[in-house]
Order: sequence, then C-alpha cells, then structure tokens
Amino acid sequence: MRTSPLGTTGPQVSALGLGCMGMSALYGAADRAESIATIHAALEAGVTLLDTGDFYAMGHNELLIGEALRTAPAARREQALTSVKFGALRDPDGGWSGYDGRPAAVRNFAAYSLQRLGVDHIDIYRIARLDPDVPIEETVGAIAELVEKGYVRHIGLSEVGADTIRRAAATAPVSDLQIEYSLISRGIEDEILPTTRELGIGITAYGVLSRGLISGHFTADRQLGADDFRAMSPRFQGDNLRHNLNLVEALRKIAEQKGVSVAQIAIAWVLSRGPRHGTDIVPLVGARRRDRLTEALGALDVTLDAADLAAIEEAVPAGAAAGDRYPAAQMAHLES
Repeated sequence: MRTSPLGTTGPQVSALGLGCMGMSALYGAADRAESIATIHAALEAGVTLLDTGDFYAMGHNELLIGEALRTAPAARREQALTSVKFGALRDPDGGWSGYDGRPAAVRNFAAYSLQRLGVDHIDIYRIARLDPDVPIEETVGAIAELVEKGYVRHIGLSEVGADTIRRAAATAPVSDLQIEYSLISRGIEDEILPTTRELGIGITAYGVLSRGLISGHFTADRQLGADDFRAMSPRFQGDNLRHNLNLVEALRKIAEQKGVSVAQIAIAWVLSRGPRHGTDIVPLVGARRRDRLTEALGALDVTLDAADLAAIEEAVPAGAAAGDRYPAAQMAHLES
C-alpha cells in the first residue's frame, strides 16, 4: 500500500481510505459481520484511514468501527487513523435538524465519539457542514483546543467554500478538506481545489463512485428501499438515471479496453487528479463488502496515460451528469 501525506500538516495515510457510512446508514440494510470483516480486510491490506460521522445511524457507525478495532490484531489496530465528522443534529425518527458548531457542542460531540470508538484520540476531526450561525473561527478554534489537550490530532473541514477554507486555515493548521469529487462531481476544480493546494491542505474525496452510480454495478431496474438515500437522490431518478447510466456505459468501453472494471477506472481517475499520483487527493471508497473492497484496491494498480485520460474526458466530460448530487433541502447546507 502506497501512502500519501494529507496536506502539509496532516498525517501520512494510505492512498485509499475506507468510508464506513454505508455499513450503518443511508444505503439500506448492511451485514454487520461482513462490515467488520471488511474493515479488518482493509486494515490487513494496508488501508489506514477509516472515515465516519458521529451521526451515521446516530452513533451506530462509530460503535461498529470501535468493535472492528477492538477485534483486529494489535498491529493493525495501531495503524488505523480515525476521521470523524460531527455537528449534524438528528431526531428520533431519523430527521435532520441542522448543524451545531458552537465550541461547547464541539467538545460534547468529541466526548461521545471517543467513548463510542473506544479510542483516546481522534486523528482528524471536522464539522460535517458549516453552521451558518457560528463563525468557522470559533468551531475550528474549539477543535484546536482539543488538539492541545491531546483528544484530537488534526483539524479537517468538510463541504465548505474557498473563503471559509482561508478563514479556517488562518485560525489553526488544517490537514484536509473532505468533499465530494468524482468524474461526475467536479465542482471543486474551479476554485476550491486551487485554494486547498495554495494553502497546503489535502483533499479526502468521498463519493468517488457517486454512491454506486458510476460503479458499473448499478442498473436501471434496481429497486431501492425507503431507507436508501438514493431513492430520493436526483441523479437516481427517471430520465436523470437513464442519462447517467449512459455515461457509465461509455466509461465501461474504456475500462474493458484496459482490462479493468468501471469502478477501478473511476477511482483511478480521481487518484490521477492529484500531483504525483494522488499526494493531495485521497479517495474514500465506500465498500461494505470484501469483494467490493478488493475491486476498489485494484484501482491502485491502474495507470492512466494521456490517451486514457483524454478518452475518459470525452466519454464523461465535466458537467455531464444529470441531476444535483443531493435533494434540494440538503443542497442548501452545502456552502461548497
């Protein structure tokens, strides 16, 4: 497993990270035993970065990771780095009630995450979305206090724009920005990515397969349950879905010519966007099963030359996707 520095102030991490959200929430039922086995397999393969949010199934995901870490071999457990998002407010019926970035709330959220994960520190801590009622300086300043006390190692950001990134970085060292980035979600390229590179801030890219849409495994006739986020996602609806799957078929032709899967070429494309093959962009793969993890790890062996990249760009040009990446209510929370 090759590694990458997460920005100029962050830790050295595996070239791919494991996004654990789907093991607990938003993509329908998951197999707990298989989820834990997948985390163990990722650690065994050299994956060090485990990403979660304290609000994923109201703490379930952190408890799941905590169990996986407790039952992993000591050497693998010690290599694991936890990346945690906080701040999302939930209600008992699963609804969303905004975000809380007040310093007292930051400390409160951290205390619960440390307990659920069963760790004495969180490696990277970030508010999931900007709290419009709290200056980012106050939120980041509170995380910086946790760094001073040893409860957090590094400060991250999530889904914020260039101005907020600059203000946060002027408050305390920021290791990385977590944000959606894929072949069909390229909005960061205009302003956000140049800003993070200027400031020496890394990118942890989630949604690199656009929630399975460009994995090569999603089909137009797939039935999504009411507990699956994609049932409400604009990109998975009607004509939007048909249009987007046509993009996948164009990408499949390129993948087949190289003897790789659609998912592998899509992940390899994200890796290729970082200078020196990914030193500032670390894709998070949301594998819930060991076979999907193995497929994703295969992307590390895919080399895309100039001709490959040109063919991919022609098949899936920037802005080609139909539909927003979230429903309107959630889009409103994306400062990015």
